Amino acid sequence: MSEIKHSYDIVIVGGGMVGATLACALAKTTYRVAVVESQSLERLLKTGAPGDNTQADDNCPGHPVDQYDPRVSALTVASQTFLDNLGVWSRILAKRVSPYQEMKVWDGDGTASIEFSAAELYQPALGHIVENSVTIASLYEQLQSDNKITLLTGERINQVELTGDSPALLLESGIHINASLVVAADGANSLIRKVSGLPTREWDYQHHAIVATVKTEKYHEKTAWQRFMGTGPLAFLPLASPSTENSHYSSIVWSAIPERAKELMSLSDEDFCKELGRSFEYRLGNIEAVSKRYSFPLRQRHAKQYVTANIALVGDAAHTIHPLAGQGVNLGLQDVAVLADELIKGSRRELAANDALMLKRYQRRRMGPNLAMMGLMEGFKQLFSEDSLSVRLLRNTGMRWLNGQTFLKNQVVSQAMGIDAKVPEI
Repeated sequence: MSEIKHSYDIVIVGGGMVGATLACALAKTTYRVAVVESQSLERLLKTGAPGDNTQADDNCPGHPVDQYDPRVSALTVASQTFLDNLGVWSRILAKRVSPYQEMKVWDGDGTASIEFSAAELYQPALGHIVENSVTIASLYEQLQSDNKITLLTGERINQVELTGDSPALLLESGIHINASLVVAADGANSLIRKVSGLPTREWDYQHHAIVATVKTEKYHEKTAWQRFMGTGPLAFLPLASPSTENSHYSSIVWSAIPERAKELMSLSDEDFCKELGRSFEYRLGNIEAVSKRYSFPLRQRHAKQYVTANIALVGDAAHTIHPLAGQGVNLGLQDVAVLADELIKGSRRELAANDALMLKRYQRRRMGPNLAMMGLMEGFKQLFSEDSLSVRLLRNTGMRWLNGQTFLKNQVVSQAMGIDAKVPEI
């Protein structure tokens, strides 16, 4: 292969939120670690919409909805704690983040609703809505300040060899990398997972997600809103505005059956705003503006194994889930916390990075919780997509009952938001 050769203990393939978080955590080990990421470092350090250099600002040229990153994550308290332990959360707060203090969910085909409140839990927030680019930029600022991890950004993999004692990667630039352990953080269509032959169980949700940023007539009240409809759920997630406390900007995630999604994507911005306002029952008044819309198919996927002799899967490379509860990236960060915990302990004991028992412990600690959450989300999707009168009556009765059981309701949301979760001390 190439004459430009580098050897590492661990190579993380994919430097998005999950991969970069793992890199930050592994800065505390003695292992030699590198990150291979196709985007340039300059792009990774930018925030806002793709290709845009500006922070969202009401006074910037163009409409502010076009200056937000349409990709956002609802980070739980557990994820916040983990990022804080890594020194990253303060960097996120210095940029742009929107805490949400309430969550309101209702059945669009019935009369029942359920509300969750941070005040009832004696918490400042249920979670935070953060643009993905803000999280990623903060992670790379931390990696640059640590200066302990080799960043191979703007690099694409040309060839993967898994024969022999250690995996080998040949990058398009000609760099040849050997590693004891390759961590696949390269997303749902992971190249590393495919080459390694790790099998998956997967099926199509028969939903497409539409994401965009919108401006609403009314203040979003620092509330995450979700309406369930027969064609799919619609969520409004609150965004921060730098010029006013009472922000009118939200990120939407509209999951719909393919025919409905195609119809919505074909509408003009004006007609889309009208349809969005109607479908959201005008809870935040009229929709005054919408950014560029993005649509992508939703598919559930779960690897039957997370590890082999020299490979470990994390995040979407190991599992993908319906976005209706915003748990995808949080599950990925929990993967990272556990894998980093095992590797830090292994580093202290001077174990090889691909120690079989250590990797098996990671798989054992994460596979059960991931499968449980995926099963729960599939159950919710099926429950709210069922249109029979008996099921509609059952779910409306159940929602009303749960909303009246304050203790039980608060236990449910505490677990989902990771409020009482034990985060490994990284």
